[in-house]
Amino acid sequence: MAEVEGVANGTLDYTQLKGDTGPLVYPAGFVYIFLGLYYVTGRGADIRLAQHLFAGLYLATLVLVFRIYGRARKVPPYVFFFMCCASYRVHSIFLLRLFNDPVAMAILFVAVNLFLDERWSWGCCFFSLAVSVKMNVLLFAPGLLFLLLRRFGLVGAIPKLAICAVLQVVLGLPFLLENPGGYLSRSFDLGRQFLFKWTVNWRFLPEEVFQHRAFHAALLVAHLTALALLALRRWHRSEESILSLLRDPADRKTSLQPLTPNEIIFVLFSSNFVGVCCSRSLHYQFYVWYFHTLPYLLWGSPAKKLGHLLRVLVLGLIELSWNTYPSTVYSSASLHACHGVILLQLWSSALAWTTIC
Repeated sequence: MAEVEGVANGTLDYTQLKGDTGPLVYPAGFVYIFLGLYYVTGRGADIRLAQHLFAGLYLATLVLVFRIYGRARKVPPYVFFFMCCASYRVHSIFLLRLFNDPVAMAILFVAVNLFLDERWSWGCCFFSLAVSVKMNVLLFAPGLLFLLLRRFGLVGAIPKLAICAVLQVVLGLPFLLENPGGYLSRSFDLGRQFLFKWTVNWRFLPEEVFQHRAFHAALLVAHLTALALLALRRWHRSEESILSLLRDPADRKTSLQPLTPNEIIFVLFSSNFVGVCCSRSLHYQFYVWYFHTLPYLLWGSPAKKLGHLLRVLVLGLIELSWNTYPSTVYSSASLHACHGVILLQLWSSALAWTTIC
């Protein structure tokens, strides 16, 4: 509220916008949404009303997620109880902390539903809107790029990518006209340092290692390598080179079947998950970045590498790790171990794509 109050008072220079927690570091979509919340709640005074609005957002998010899982038909019904009732941390992020992370993810799930409905232009529009609320949504971008190339080829994908870019310019235009450098450096700052005291995933490391640039570079290399391996070995199913995706689908030697719901979901969710695993730091509100995708990542593959009880155990340990405050050496190591199990599950078996009518 303090960060957007400056905009309400007429300040459009991003370098001058800040609150008690620091400078404004989110893109323009965040400003518009929370500025609306600022006015609706009487300049941020009516917190109870804000909580009711976020409760509605919580329910809407569940509806969107359940629709995605309904199209996939791969997750047993009892797992939905976990997403509805079992996560204290997610309840806190939505209804107590009122972070922008769940707002961004709710919009992202709208985009995923639109992709499943073959409404790619509208899906790209909502994807870009989600990015404008918080940049973590860009972790889905490699998967989305692959899907666009797979579906349309390079020439056909360019208009969809243009939608994403133009929307960012339109939303940020008032701030770009005032101070373009300030807006871009603050709202899309990829080099921002994180505080060690808030990290959930790297607590077992010494703080000097956590802050070292070489460690950050190693994580980036690991991220890019994992994405490349996924794209080459799991996402791309044709006997042709992956470079064939650049051609128009009608000109490819191998006739590919239309994208199925499970292909779309798997590519997007696995792209995001790899990004989360390689993040320089995960804070408590970041749990919603991938919480609703975990059941699909564990149950979406038909391989019997993991039994149902072991999958439930992995979900429980991840939840326990995120509920441990402050994080400990054991909670952060446990979180990485669970992420490793999921990565091995994704890598050791090819997903059996099922066409869902």
